[in-house]
Amino acid sequence: QVQLVESGGGTVQAGGSLRLSCAASGRGFGDYVMGWFRQAPGKKREFVAALNYNGGETIYTDSVKGRFAISRDNAKKTVFLQMNSLNPEDTAVYYCARGPSSISVRTAPERYDYWGQGTQVTVSS
Repeated sequence: QVQLVESGGGTVQAGGSLRLSCAASGRGFGDYVMGWFRQAPGKKREFVAALNYNGGETIYTDSVKGRFAISRDNAKKTVFLQMNSLNPEDTAVYYCARGPSSISVRTAPERYDYWGQGTQVTVSS
């Protein structure tokens, strides 16, 4: 059994910051890729960021490079997404997910098998 629970979402003004957390329970964390995705109303779920099992490799979608940072603490079974310089286009429900047991990160959502319930991020202009 694997459960992922996101937290840290909320409403912020443009230019503000939020830090999302994803706490995992059960087995299957320290040896897996972890990723963050987001979905805005009426749009498809899109990749945001991911990192490999020890955080040594990270990948970001172009629109968040330089603004977001993904990290993980395997001892606490938690993955984080620090979001800075937020803009209204970042408004979405953010989901964390468990990916493959691979040394390389993956960006395709179909490569992820467990998903959290999501946390809402709203950025006002």
